[in-house]
Amino acid sequence: MKNRSIDTLNDLFKNLPLEQALQRLQEVFDGHTMVFSSSLGLEDQVITDAIFKQNLAIKVFTLDTQRLFKETVALIEQTEKKYQKTIVRYTPNEQAVEAYTQTEGLNGFYESIEKRKKCCYIRKIEPLNRALKEADIWITGIRQEQSAFRKNMQLFEYDSERDLIKFNPLLAWTTEQLWETIRANKIPFNPLHQKGYPSIGCEPCTRAIKPGEDERAGRWWWENQDQTKQECGLHVPLKAIKKA
Repeated sequence: MKNRSIDTLNDLFKNLPLEQALQRLQEVFDGHTMVFSSSLGLEDQVITDAIFKQNLAIKVFTLDTQRLFKETVALIEQTEKKYQKTIVRYTPNEQAVEAYTQTEGLNGFYESIEKRKKCCYIRKIEPLNRALKEADIWITGIRQEQSAFRKNMQLFEYDSERDLIKFNPLLAWTTEQLWETIRANKIPFNPLHQKGYPSIGCEPCTRAIKPGEDERAGRWWWENQDQTKQECGLHVPLKAIKKA
């Protein structure tokens, strides 16, 4: 995919409302495999609502790391029941998890950034790679407001290592817009969002944030690094992950 093609897509979709953008995406990429990765956050629930209500040919999946909050697990089931649709679950390789636990311990990720990234790779990155293996278009809930790292992302991006196109339809949305849409459409959401958890990942790695903190400051809070740039690796180049 050449840069000018991505630039064309960014220009074509820049002013489209969410539901119209997803409809147009299906038209433009008719015949291609489209998937949406949901972590069940507010933005993900808004996108899931738009996909399911319109019966779009987009597979919705989530990464069940097996360390999720009980509220997140319950939300998966609640969402499936509301829309009568399936959210495909991808789980980590059992042997890899067992090997990690035997060598590092169940919660060894607290000991170093390297051990944490290794855990993230086993529980998130490897399952994600399986989920994206046959995909042509990867839809995400990334927003620029979430962190400094994400401010420079574009509506459409080309992932050269996975050879697919990423579409971030809510890139410019604010948290206020998300809540307005959630309430107006009665979209199910995680109750932890109302308890100081704007970004929710694995339970051992997520805490509520303090007033004025970055939205993702509650993720891997114990690490001695710039929390505004912390990522598990889902949205960074694979080469960077392998070097970690």
